[in-house]
Amino acid sequence: MKVFINKIIPEIGFKLLEEAGIQYTVWKEKPILDRGQAIQFCKGHDAFLSVGQAGLDADFFKECKHLKVVALHSVGFDGVDIKAATANGIPIGNTPNVLNKATAETALLLMLTVARKALFLHNKIKKGQWGVSQPTQDLGFDLAGKTLGIVGLGRIGTELAKICTRSWGMKILYHNRSANAQAEKEFGAKLVSMDELLTSSDVVSVHTALTSETKGMFGMEQFKKMKSSAIFINTARGGVHKEDELIEALKKQVIWGAGLDVTNPEPMSKFLTANSIASSKDNSLLEMDNAVVFPHIGSATKETRDKMSTCAVENIIAGLNGDPLPYPVNPEVQQGR
Repeated sequence: MKVFINKIIPEIGFKLLEEAGIQYTVWKEKPILDRGQAIQFCKGHDAFLSVGQAGLDADFFKECKHLKVVALHSVGFDGVDIKAATANGIPIGNTPNVLNKATAETALLLMLTVARKALFLHNKIKKGQWGVSQPTQDLGFDLAGKTLGIVGLGRIGTELAKICTRSWGMKILYHNRSANAQAEKEFGAKLVSMDELLTSSDVVSVHTALTSETKGMFGMEQFKKMKSSAIFINTARGGVHKEDELIEALKKQVIWGAGLDVTNPEPMSKFLTANSIASSKDNSLLEMDNAVVFPHIGSATKETRDKMSTCAVENIIAGLNGDPLPYPVNPEVQQGR
Protein backbone atom coordinates (compact mmCIF):
# COMPACT_ATOMS: atom_id res chain seq x y z
CA MET A 1 0.00 0.00 0.00
CA LYS A 2 1.26 3.48 -0.90
CA VAL A 3 0.12 6.94 0.19
CA PHE A 4 0.84 10.25 -1.52
CA ILE A 5 1.48 13.30 0.71
CA ASN A 6 1.47 16.68 -1.01
CA LYS A 7 3.54 18.55 1.60
CA ILE A 8 6.08 17.72 4.29
CA ILE A 9 4.31 16.81 7.54
CA PRO A 10 5.79 16.48 11.05
CA GLU A 11 8.16 13.55 11.55
CA ILE A 12 5.76 11.69 13.82
CA GLY A 13 3.45 11.14 10.85
CA PHE A 14 6.18 9.51 8.77
CA LYS A 15 7.20 7.36 11.73
CA LEU A 16 3.66 6.03 12.16
CA LEU A 17 3.43 5.19 8.46
CA GLU A 18 6.74 3.33 8.56
CA GLU A 19 5.70 1.39 11.65
CA ALA A 20 2.53 0.37 9.83
CA GLY A 21 4.56 -0.80 6.81
CA ILE A 22 3.00 1.79 4.50
CA GLN A 23 5.12 3.28 1.72
CA TYR A 24 4.78 6.98 1.01
CA THR A 25 5.72 9.58 -1.57
CA VAL A 26 6.13 13.20 -0.44
CA TRP A 27 6.07 16.30 -2.63
CA LYS A 28 8.92 18.37 -1.17
CA GLU A 29 9.20 21.14 -3.74
CA LYS A 30 8.05 24.69 -3.05
CA PRO A 31 5.63 25.11 -5.98
CA ILE A 32 2.14 24.09 -4.87
CA LEU A 33 0.67 21.23 -6.86
CA ASP A 34 -2.32 22.06 -9.01
CA ARG A 35 -5.28 19.71 -9.27
CA GLY A 36 -3.98 18.02 -12.40
CA GLN A 37 -0.60 17.27 -10.87
CA ALA A 38 -2.20 15.98 -7.67
CA ILE A 39 -4.41 13.65 -9.71
CA GLN A 40 -1.41 12.19 -11.54
CA PHE A 41 0.36 11.46 -8.26
CA CYS A 42 -2.76 9.99 -6.69
CA LYS A 43 -3.27 7.64 -9.63
CA GLY A 44 -0.08 5.85 -8.62
CA HIS A 45 -1.06 5.54 -4.98
CA ASP A 46 -3.73 3.91 -2.86
CA ALA A 47 -4.37 6.82 -0.48
CA PHE A 48 -3.92 10.58 -0.34
CA LEU A 49 -2.89 12.61 2.71
CA SER A 50 -3.88 16.12 1.71
CA VAL A 51 -2.31 19.17 3.32
CA GLY A 52 -4.49 21.98 1.98
CA GLN A 53 -4.57 20.66 -1.59
CA ALA A 54 -6.80 22.77 -3.80
CA GLY A 55 -9.14 21.27 -6.38
CA LEU A 56 -10.58 18.28 -4.52
CA ASP A 57 -13.76 18.63 -6.56
CA ALA A 58 -16.09 16.23 -8.37
CA ASP A 59 -13.65 15.77 -11.26
CA PHE A 60 -10.84 14.94 -8.85
CA PHE A 61 -12.83 12.17 -7.19
CA LYS A 62 -14.03 10.87 -10.55
CA GLU A 63 -10.41 10.60 -11.71
CA CYS A 64 -9.23 9.14 -8.40
CA LYS A 65 -12.12 6.87 -7.47
CA HIS A 66 -9.60 4.08 -6.85
CA LEU A 67 -8.41 5.80 -3.66
CA LYS A 68 -9.17 3.85 -0.52
CA VAL A 69 -9.05 6.95 1.67
CA VAL A 70 -8.31 10.68 1.62
CA ALA A 71 -7.05 12.06 4.93
CA LEU A 72 -7.09 15.82 5.43
CA HIS A 73 -4.36 17.43 7.54
CA SER A 74 -6.96 19.88 8.82
CA VAL A 75 -10.26 20.19 10.64
CA GLY A 76 -11.96 22.17 7.90
CA PHE A 77 -13.18 20.44 4.76
CA ASP A 78 -14.97 23.30 2.98
CA GLY A 79 -12.55 22.93 0.04
CA VAL A 80 -13.50 19.28 -0.52
CA ASP A 81 -16.52 18.03 -2.47
CA ILE A 82 -17.67 15.58 0.20
CA LYS A 83 -20.77 14.65 -1.78
CA ALA A 84 -18.63 13.62 -4.77
CA ALA A 85 -16.23 11.67 -2.56
CA THR A 86 -19.14 9.83 -0.98
CA ALA A 87 -20.69 9.07 -4.36
CA ASN A 88 -17.40 7.47 -5.40
CA GLY A 89 -17.17 5.48 -2.18
CA ILE A 90 -14.12 7.33 -0.86
CA PRO A 91 -13.96 7.91 2.90
CA ILE A 92 -12.71 11.34 3.96
CA GLY A 93 -11.07 11.92 7.33
CA ASN A 94 -10.09 15.12 9.14
CA THR A 95 -8.39 16.12 12.41
CA PRO A 96 -11.09 17.35 14.80
CA ASN A 97 -10.58 18.61 18.36
CA VAL A 98 -6.79 18.76 18.29
CA LEU A 99 -6.38 22.45 17.45
CA ASN A 100 -9.08 24.00 19.64
CA LYS A 101 -6.74 25.50 22.23
CA ALA A 102 -4.11 26.61 19.71
CA THR A 103 -6.67 28.42 17.55
CA ALA A 104 -8.34 29.99 20.58
CA GLU A 105 -4.92 31.26 21.68
CA THR A 106 -4.43 32.75 18.22
CA ALA A 107 -7.74 34.61 18.50
CA LEU A 108 -6.66 35.87 21.90
CA LEU A 109 -3.29 36.96 20.53
CA LEU A 110 -5.05 38.92 17.80
CA MET A 111 -7.38 40.53 20.33
CA LEU A 112 -4.49 41.66 22.50
CA THR A 113 -2.32 42.77 19.59
CA VAL A 114 -5.08 44.87 18.05
CA ALA A 115 -6.39 46.26 21.35
CA ARG A 116 -2.94 47.51 22.32
CA LYS A 117 -1.73 48.41 18.78
CA ALA A 118 1.26 46.20 19.57
CA LEU A 119 2.37 45.31 16.04
CA PHE A 120 1.95 48.86 14.78
CA LEU A 121 4.04 50.21 17.66
CA HIS A 122 6.68 47.52 17.12
CA ASN A 123 6.97 48.64 13.51
CA LYS A 124 7.30 52.28 14.62
CA ILE A 125 10.35 51.29 16.66
CA LYS A 126 11.85 49.50 13.64
CA LYS A 127 11.38 52.68 11.64
CA GLY A 128 13.14 54.75 14.32
CA GLN A 129 9.92 56.53 15.29
CA TRP A 130 9.83 55.83 19.03
CA GLY A 131 10.60 59.40 20.04
CA VAL A 132 9.28 61.00 23.23
CA SER A 133 6.03 59.41 24.32
CA GLN A 134 3.04 61.47 25.39
CA PRO A 135 0.32 60.41 27.88
CA THR A 136 -2.34 60.53 25.17
CA GLN A 137 -0.30 58.92 22.40
CA ASP A 138 -0.97 55.50 20.78
CA LEU A 139 -3.55 54.43 23.33
CA GLY A 140 -5.23 51.05 23.17
CA PHE A 141 -7.93 49.74 25.47
CA ASP A 142 -8.45 47.18 28.23
CA LEU A 143 -10.15 43.86 27.57
CA ALA A 144 -10.99 43.30 31.24
CA GLY A 145 -14.70 43.54 31.92
CA LYS A 146 -15.59 44.03 28.25
CA THR A 147 -18.15 42.02 26.27
CA LEU A 148 -16.97 39.34 23.86
CA GLY A 149 -19.40 38.30 21.14
CA ILE A 150 -18.67 34.87 19.67
CA VAL A 151 -20.19 33.81 16.37
CA GLY A 152 -20.09 30.02 16.45
CA LEU A 153 -19.66 28.92 20.05
CA GLY A 154 -18.32 25.47 19.27
CA ARG A 155 -15.16 23.90 20.65
CA ILE A 156 -12.76 26.67 19.60
CA GLY A 157 -15.12 29.47 20.60
CA THR A 158 -15.68 27.79 23.95
CA GLU A 159 -11.93 27.61 24.62
CA LEU A 160 -11.63 31.32 23.88
CA ALA A 161 -14.59 32.12 26.13
CA LYS A 162 -13.04 30.16 29.00
CA ILE A 163 -9.78 32.11 28.76
CA CYS A 164 -11.49 35.48 28.52
CA THR A 165 -13.94 34.94 31.36
CA ARG A 166 -11.39 33.45 33.74
CA SER A 167 -8.58 35.91 32.99
CA TRP A 168 -10.41 39.18 32.37
CA GLY A 169 -13.96 38.65 33.58
CA MET A 170 -15.30 39.31 30.08
CA LYS A 171 -19.01 38.83 29.48
CA ILE A 172 -19.88 36.33 26.74
CA LEU A 173 -22.60 36.76 24.15
CA TYR A 174 -22.92 34.17 21.41
CA HIS A 175 -24.86 33.47 18.24
CA ASN A 176 -25.36 29.83 17.25
CA ARG A 177 -27.81 27.68 15.35
CA SER A 178 -28.52 26.00 18.68
CA ALA A 179 -27.97 26.76 22.35
CA ASN A 180 -24.76 25.75 24.13
CA ALA A 181 -26.18 24.77 27.53
CA GLN A 182 -22.77 23.81 28.93
CA ALA A 183 -21.28 27.22 28.10
CA GLU A 184 -24.27 28.99 29.59
CA LYS A 185 -23.90 27.01 32.80
CA GLU A 186 -20.10 27.14 33.02
CA PHE A 187 -19.40 30.81 32.32
CA GLY A 188 -22.74 32.53 31.85
CA ALA A 189 -22.71 32.75 28.07
CA LYS A 190 -25.89 34.28 26.68
CA LEU A 191 -27.48 33.24 23.38
CA VAL A 192 -28.57 36.33 21.45
CA SER A 193 -29.60 37.39 17.95
CA MET A 194 -26.89 38.43 15.54
CA ASP A 195 -28.02 42.04 15.73
CA GLU A 196 -27.81 42.09 19.52
CA LEU A 197 -24.37 40.49 19.42
CA LEU A 198 -23.10 43.08 16.95
CA THR A 199 -24.49 46.10 18.77
CA SER A 200 -23.52 44.98 22.28
CA SER A 201 -20.05 43.45 21.87
CA ASP A 202 -16.69 45.17 22.35
CA VAL A 203 -14.99 42.31 20.48
CA VAL A 204 -16.66 40.12 17.84
CA SER A 205 -14.81 36.85 17.20
CA VAL A 206 -15.80 34.47 14.40
CA HIS A 207 -15.49 30.71 14.82
CA THR A 208 -17.90 29.33 12.26
CA ALA A 209 -17.37 27.01 9.33
CA LEU A 210 -17.42 28.43 5.81
CA THR A 211 -20.72 27.43 4.22
CA SER A 212 -23.13 28.94 1.73
CA GLU A 213 -24.88 30.55 4.71
CA THR A 214 -21.76 32.04 6.30
CA LYS A 215 -19.92 33.12 3.15
CA GLY A 216 -19.61 36.92 3.22
CA MET A 217 -21.72 37.17 6.36
CA PHE A 218 -19.58 40.07 7.64
CA GLY A 219 -19.68 43.13 5.43
CA MET A 220 -20.31 46.84 5.81
CA GLU A 221 -23.91 46.23 6.88
CA GLN A 222 -22.70 44.21 9.88
CA PHE A 223 -19.74 46.49 10.67
CA LYS A 224 -22.06 49.50 10.84
CA LYS A 225 -24.08 47.74 13.51
CA MET A 226 -20.99 47.21 15.67
CA LYS A 227 -19.72 49.77 18.15
CA SER A 228 -17.28 52.26 16.65
CA SER A 229 -14.92 51.15 19.45
CA ALA A 230 -15.25 47.43 18.62
CA ILE A 231 -12.71 44.92 17.29
CA PHE A 232 -13.48 42.29 14.64
CA ILE A 233 -11.54 38.99 14.87
CA ASN A 234 -11.61 36.20 12.28
CA THR A 235 -9.69 32.95 12.80
CA ALA A 236 -12.23 30.83 10.91
CA ARG A 237 -12.14 31.29 7.12
CA GLY A 238 -11.37 34.36 5.02
CA GLY A 239 -14.53 33.91 3.01
CA VAL A 240 -16.65 34.70 6.07
CA HIS A 241 -15.85 38.41 5.77
CA LYS A 242 -15.83 40.74 2.78
CA GLU A 243 -12.29 42.05 2.84
CA ASP A 244 -12.82 45.16 0.73
CA GLU A 245 -15.70 46.22 2.97
CA LEU A 246 -13.67 45.49 6.10
CA ILE A 247 -10.89 47.74 4.80
CA GLU A 248 -13.42 50.49 4.12
CA ALA A 249 -14.89 50.08 7.60
CA LEU A 250 -11.44 50.43 9.17
CA LYS A 251 -10.46 53.43 7.05
CA LYS A 252 -13.71 55.23 7.85
CA GLN A 253 -13.44 54.25 11.53
CA VAL A 254 -16.76 52.44 11.40
CA ILE A 255 -15.07 49.97 13.78
CA TRP A 256 -11.96 50.43 15.90
CA GLY A 257 -9.83 47.55 14.66
CA ALA A 258 -9.54 44.08 13.17
CA GLY A 259 -7.39 40.98 13.62
CA LEU A 260 -7.27 38.30 10.92
CA ASP A 261 -5.65 34.89 10.84
CA VAL A 262 -7.43 34.20 7.56
CA THR A 263 -7.76 36.15 4.32
CA ASN A 264 -9.41 35.71 0.97
CA PRO A 265 -7.51 34.58 -1.04
CA GLU A 266 -4.83 32.74 0.90
CA PRO A 267 -1.99 33.36 0.81
CA MET A 268 -2.51 37.10 0.45
CA SER A 269 -0.54 36.98 -2.82
CA LYS A 270 -2.57 39.57 -4.67
CA PHE A 271 -5.20 42.09 -3.74
CA LEU A 272 -7.66 43.81 -6.03
CA THR A 273 -7.64 47.57 -5.58
CA ALA A 274 -9.92 50.09 -7.22
CA ASN A 275 -7.69 50.45 -10.25
CA SER A 276 -5.36 47.47 -10.36
CA ILE A 277 -4.12 44.25 -8.82
CA ALA A 278 -1.35 44.92 -6.32
CA SER A 279 0.98 42.58 -4.47
CA SER A 280 0.21 41.61 -0.87
CA LYS A 281 2.71 44.14 0.48
CA ASP A 282 0.52 46.88 -0.99
CA ASN A 283 -2.61 45.69 0.81
CA SER A 284 -3.66 48.55 3.05
CA LEU A 285 -4.56 46.16 5.87
CA LEU A 286 -0.83 45.67 6.41
CA GLU A 287 -0.19 49.39 6.90
CA MET A 288 -3.02 50.24 9.28
CA ASP A 289 -2.34 50.94 12.94
CA ASN A 290 -5.62 49.23 13.84
CA ALA A 291 -5.30 45.99 11.83
CA VAL A 292 -3.21 42.84 12.25
CA VAL A 293 -2.92 39.97 9.76
CA PHE A 294 -1.40 36.56 10.51
CA PRO A 295 -0.62 33.93 7.82
CA HIS A 296 -3.18 31.36 9.04
CA ILE A 297 -1.18 30.19 12.07
CA GLY A 298 -4.14 29.01 14.17
CA SER A 299 -2.77 25.47 14.45
CA ALA A 300 0.90 26.38 14.13
CA THR A 301 2.36 24.94 17.30
CA LYS A 302 4.59 21.87 17.39
CA GLU A 303 2.25 20.05 19.72
CA THR A 304 -0.84 20.74 17.63
CA ARG A 305 0.75 19.92 14.27
CA ASP A 306 2.08 16.66 15.73
CA LYS A 307 -1.44 15.75 16.84
CA MET A 308 -2.85 16.69 13.43
CA SER A 309 -0.32 14.48 11.65
CA THR A 310 -1.10 11.63 14.02
CA CYS A 311 -4.83 11.90 13.34
CA ALA A 312 -4.30 12.12 9.59
CA VAL A 313 -2.06 9.04 9.52
CA GLU A 314 -4.46 7.12 11.76
CA ASN A 315 -7.16 7.83 9.17
CA ILE A 316 -4.83 6.63 6.39
CA ILE A 317 -3.97 3.39 8.20
CA ALA A 318 -7.62 2.62 8.96
CA GLY A 319 -8.71 3.37 5.41
CA LEU A 320 -6.02 1.19 3.86
CA ASN A 321 -6.94 -1.65 6.21
CA GLY A 322 -10.61 -1.34 5.29
CA ASP A 323 -11.53 -0.23 8.81
CA PRO A 324 -13.81 2.67 9.79
CA LEU A 325 -11.87 5.92 10.02
CA PRO A 326 -11.33 7.13 13.59
CA TYR A 327 -12.07 10.71 12.48
CA PRO A 328 -14.54 10.48 9.57
CA VAL A 329 -16.16 13.33 7.69
CA ASN A 330 -18.48 11.03 5.71
CA PRO A 331 -19.00 7.98 7.96
CA GLU A 332 -21.81 6.78 5.70
CA VAL A 333 -19.25 5.50 3.21
CA GLN A 334 -18.98 1.73 3.48
CA GLN A 335 -15.38 0.71 3.89
CA GLY A 336 -13.59 -2.55 3.27
CA ARG A 337 -14.24 -2.41 -0.47
